[in-house]
Amino acid sequence: MEHAIDATGLTVAFGRHRVLDGLDLRVSPGEVFALLGPNGAGKTTTINVLTTLVRPDGGRARVAGADVAAHPELVRRRISLTGQTAAVDEVLTGTENLVMMGRLSGLSPRDARTRASALLRSFDLGDAAGRRVGTYSGGMRRRLDLALSFVVPPRILFLDEPTAGLDTRSRRELWGVIRGLAAEGTTVFLTTQYLEEADQLADRIAVLDGGRIVAEGTPAALKARVGGDSVRLHGPDDALVREIPTDGSVAGLRRAIDELADVGAEGAVTLHRPTLDDVFLTLTSGPRIKESA
Repeated sequence: MEHAIDATGLTVAFGRHRVLDGLDLRVSPGEVFALLGPNGAGKTTTINVLTTLVRPDGGRARVAGADVAAHPELVRRRISLTGQTAAVDEVLTGTENLVMMGRLSGLSPRDARTRASALLRSFDLGDAAGRRVGTYSGGMRRRLDLALSFVVPPRILFLDEPTAGLDTRSRRELWGVIRGLAAEGTTVFLTTQYLEEADQLADRIAVLDGGRIVAEGTPAALKARVGGDSVRLHGPDDALVREIPTDGSVAGLRRAIDELADVGAEGAVTLHRPTLDDVFLTLTSGPRIKESA
């Protein structure tokens, strides 16, 4: 089976600063793949290389079956990229934005309007089709931005921090759209600063640090790498007083609590399970990324 994305030894340097330092990456067709890393770790540079916007200094990458350096125009015909800000015309209506993109993509006027109507329904924008985009909420603009990416359905959809700046409700609505696209067979490659987003959406996650992938696997496998469940006792000032490993079962929890009671420990007891936050802090050296809102 050919990988949707197959990159080996990618290097990119800006002046003396090496952003990517021998990056290896493989993504299967139909997979939702999330790339995490500290600010400045090279997430956007990785997307820019894979989408032909930046030529790598070394290494190779094949995306949607084509080499990004040798056949960039072929790669661009098979993918779509949605950046950190919605690339929509606020003066035009939702329908007009989509029809314009359809015409630019080679569709006839009739086919462009038919495709626009179908996409507006699919992305839950039918009621706002005739409204100027300047009146849309942030979440609606992001959904329209994604709809524009599907005027000509891509094999691979690249999303660079797709929910940045959205409120919690809009973010969760967009997650539903992304899940739907993946269920229809689109390969999704996303970067995000929201740990819950990666946990909710990704089949696999890669952690980028120092220009290299330092860990890769399912969300559950990555969490297991940094430890198991534990019962934690916190003092009055919320400081951690004691931590007892447990297997998470009822019997295991009872044993841990009994152990605390036997030594006369007092305070608030909580059950702690490893999170992607723990994974990130354990595996990377950069600044902590944002929690989800």
